[in-house]
Amino acid sequence: MQFDVFSRPLAQLPVDCLVVGIHEDGELGDEARQLDRASDGALGRLLAHGDFPGRAGESLLVPGLPKVKASRILLVGQGARAALTRRAWRKAVLTAVGALARTQVRSAALALTRPATRDLDDYHYGRAVADLTHAALYRVNDLKTGKKPKAPVLEQLKLGPVKAQGVAAVRRGLAHGVAIGLGARTMRDLANLPGNVCTPSYLADRAQEIAAKYPSVSVRVLDEEAIRKEKMGCFLAVTQGSDQPPKFIVLEHKGARARRAPVVLVGKGITFDTGGISLKDPGAMDEMKFDMSGAAAVLGALTVAAELALPLHVVALVPTCENMPSGRAIKPGDIVTSAAGMTVEILNTDAEGRLILCDALHYARRYEPEVVVDVATLTGACVIALGAHHTGVMSNDDALADDLVDSGLRADDRAWRLPLTEEYGEQLKSNFADFANVAGRDGGAITAGAFLGKFAQGLRWAHLDIAGTAYLGGAQKGSTGRPVPLLSDFLIRRAGR
Repeated sequence: MQFDVFSRPLAQLPVDCLVVGIHEDGELGDEARQLDRASDGALGRLLAHGDFPGRAGESLLVPGLPKVKASRILLVGQGARAALTRRAWRKAVLTAVGALARTQVRSAALALTRPATRDLDDYHYGRAVADLTHAALYRVNDLKTGKKPKAPVLEQLKLGPVKAQGVAAVRRGLAHGVAIGLGARTMRDLANLPGNVCTPSYLADRAQEIAAKYPSVSVRVLDEEAIRKEKMGCFLAVTQGSDQPPKFIVLEHKGARARRAPVVLVGKGITFDTGGISLKDPGAMDEMKFDMSGAAAVLGALTVAAELALPLHVVALVPTCENMPSGRAIKPGDIVTSAAGMTVEILNTDAEGRLILCDALHYARRYEPEVVVDVATLTGACVIALGAHHTGVMSNDDALADDLVDSGLRADDRAWRLPLTEEYGEQLKSNFADFANVAGRDGGAITAGAFLGKFAQGLRWAHLDIAGTAYLGGAQKGSTGRPVPLLSDFLIRRAGR
């Protein structure tokens, strides 16, 4: 897909289709009015029939207009003009690209009414259009044997009209948005695969492919013997019930002039989670293939850093294994020793993500990192608290937490901070070990974060619980690509780009 900007009048653009916004009750958007004047009122006369009310989420493809070079016009509903928020505008872009994808249009110009500049400046305008276009054109990498639907033929998208002083900012945003779209696709492709395909070894192979593609990226994969040498007793406890060998993936992007301490991203890589001996209910257990979404997200974010050649040192750590019940599996009441030397009483084998992450957090210390961010589909409690709208953020550093929440706002990949005070850690007391891996239902998302916080003392650390945001269930089942946009914005801003 090629992106660019345009400044010339809409009617003069030699593209297959012009996309313009129509507000409720047929009110023309700014660019649509320009098109109406150029066509001697033809667009207004068309709308006067009342066939297109301009409701949000609706679109209508019509033939070209007099004195307009484009052969087709796509009308996109943008709702009431007074209610044109950034979120409503994003919905209109998704509607537009989705409609174009169902046609034979190869080139199009996007001229939807934009929110006020304070809500969407030129840079974020370009970035959002590119990111949203990739999302709208994404096709699930399914394994169906029937005839595949034809891929969209859309090849070129111009956006505007853009004033001369804003062209550079929009183009910079487009470049960043394309990279973010690539990172989100990396995550979605991995997370959508079934657990019998996307195994720990498969994830390791994909990490090696990323390293082979980018000169700035290197990779190391620790096998079970190497993991044992690192004394990762919590990680090994989770994997011992599975026949799939575990892997510990270390992927590094070293950008030019990257002299600062690294940013370490840690991703939970449970490629399938049965719950172990604490077996999950069978309903929707198939969705537990998405339990490696944290791993997929950090691989996607590192891809963005490499694609944009960000002048940062970024390390992605991915502990990956299955959580399966068997005669070898860990049992409730077992006590294991972490790489940090602390003992953990396992009261619930379905609280396994924190066990593999705690050893990875300890491993991160060797990099003397500037910050550490772990990403995990960790708790159903976070879904109960925040639904599918916000990622949960917990941190021992206020500035880091604020940076992540702000990145979520800028990237339209929102997050919400949850408290992480001493009382939650006290709930993890155990009679037999240094602490337990669960603390009951109350504040379950936060006590999971408190568990990880015990292994992050002395680090500037944050935890992202993406259990509600990383994927959709039911009829819309599939990975969302979140929080790759949030993480990408976080890295881009740290790089000063």
